[in-house]
Formats: sequence, structure tokens, C-alpha cells
Amino acid sequence: MKVLFADSNHDILHETLINSGFDCDLFWNKSSEELISILPNYDALVIRSKFKITKEIIDNCPRLKCIGRVGAGMENIDVTYAATKKIICVSAPEGNRDALGEHAIAMLLMLFTNLKKADAEVRKGIWLRAENRGFEIKDKTIGIIGYGKMGSAFAKKLTGFDCNIFVYDKYLSGFGNDQITETTLDKLFEACDIVSLHVPLTKETEFMVDAAFINKFKKDIYIINTSRGKNLKTADLVAALKSGKVKGACLDVSEYESVSFEQIENKDMPEPLNYLINSDKVVLSPHIGGWTHESNFKMSKIIAEKMIEVLKS
Repeated sequence: MKVLFADSNHDILHETLINSGFDCDLFWNKSSEELISILPNYDALVIRSKFKITKEIIDNCPRLKCIGRVGAGMENIDVTYAATKKIICVSAPEGNRDALGEHAIAMLLMLFTNLKKADAEVRKGIWLRAENRGFEIKDKTIGIIGYGKMGSAFAKKLTGFDCNIFVYDKYLSGFGNDQITETTLDKLFEACDIVSLHVPLTKETEFMVDAAFINKFKKDIYIINTSRGKNLKTADLVAALKSGKVKGACLDVSEYESVSFEQIENKDMPEPLNYLINSDKVVLSPHIGGWTHESNFKMSKIIAEKMIEVLKS
């Protein structure tokens, strides 16, 4: 069987497949158009986020049996239609959940301790202590929306901070324990100091965090988004930061990202993004929450193992 690699990944991925008897073509330097034109000649495809696998592409690939997405989200694949063609789509959230959990905590600590601002000041010879007094996570109530691989990893890593962890997941139940309180969305609105998003990007979750959502919180809050940029409406977040309803934000993703996550899509800087960039109340990173050296290996290894199971069954 032949496997097309549309994006670069850790060598362990293609090495594992080759050692299992598959022919692998590493064509990640080709354009999306070139890849789509040759895809009908392959039995399997490995992607990250280079292009979208649509119904039209699937219909043109009668040999295709498996698509491996090296990452967690599957929004760039028409998974539902692929299933009707008996194409099995696999991802690897098990591989980057620890990286994501650690990154979310790092961003929150950076925000709470004023570390970004203080570091920049010290490098300029400015030594301000009282002005950079921070906050502790201890005793805060953190609301987690979504308790899949990412949300549960973040919750697990928070348990050592002696905070209150409330979790809401529309599609899961029975996961509460002595350290994690399973609750409703209304109770999150009532109790949370901090809310963290861990949901996929779907029609249901696109721009779920907007002005109406934010204003349902009883307290002024902090927001963490390590899911997808379009889970949160940037202009509404900026308005809430200006009013004080949102006291700070940690954003690893942006509404303005390209499909590939490799760059900001707009040529001209959108005003809401420009505000975030210039705000001391915001910590930003370029969609690297699950992007460690360790997760690069783990995701690639997991995808290889899952694809081998599918293709040899």
C-alpha cells in the first residue's frame, strides 16, 4: 500500500510505516494543488493542516482507506463524509495533551505573575516591585469547558495548585472525583474566576465565546483559549477587556490564523488583534500549545500505529 505525506512530521512516522511494509512518499514540499492531483494514486494520507479534505477530494480518491491527522483537531477533514466511503480518519490527541496542559498553565502563570511585563522592564533597567505584584492560582475557581484529552490533561495538571476545578462537557458525564467537580454551564457562569476552552471547532462551537457568553459570568474573569481561534470572537473579547469584564486573557490561537495555522491570515493587522498585541493584560503564543519536541515524536508514533492497525485490518 502507498502512503502520501502531505506535511512534514517526525521521522518516526514514516520509518514506522516503512518498517511495516508500506511505501511512503514524502511530498510535503509540493503545493496543495499538486498533492490533490496525485492523491488518487494512494491508499492512505498523512496530513497536519496544509489543506482541507473535502467531499470533492474524497470522491476523487477511490483507493483511499485511511487519513492520519497528526494533531488533535479534525475540522479540516470532512470526517462524516469520509465515513460513508469507509475511509477511517485517525488523530493523535494522546500525543500532545501533556504539552497543551503545561502550556495553558504556563500562560496563566505568566499572566498572573506579570512575568511578561516585569521581564521586559528589568531588561530595560526598570525595577518595579509593587507595580508588578501578582495573583495566586490557589483558591481560584477554574472552569474548564470540554473534558476530552486536552481538557482532562489541563485539569490533572491543575490539581497541584489547590484551586477549585469545575468542568462542563455537553457530551460527557460521570467523570467527577474528589478533585474535579462535574457541573453545568450555568454553574460555571456563577462561580468561575477563570475559564479555559478545550473544545473542537464545529458549527456549534464557532464563536461560542462572544459578548453574550462573556456577560453571563457573575464575576469579572480571565479567559484561556488553547483550542481554536474561531471558538472566540476577538472583537467581543477586546470590548470585554476594555470594560474590565475580562481581566486578562491567555491566547495560544487566533481568529485570524490561516487554515494551516502557519501565519496570520489578514495582510492588514485587524484592529482587535492589534489591541491584544499591545495589551499587558494578554499573553499570546503562535499556536504552539501542543507543539513540544516530545509531542512531535509522540503524535507521529501514535498516528503510525493507528494507521497500521487500520490498513492491515
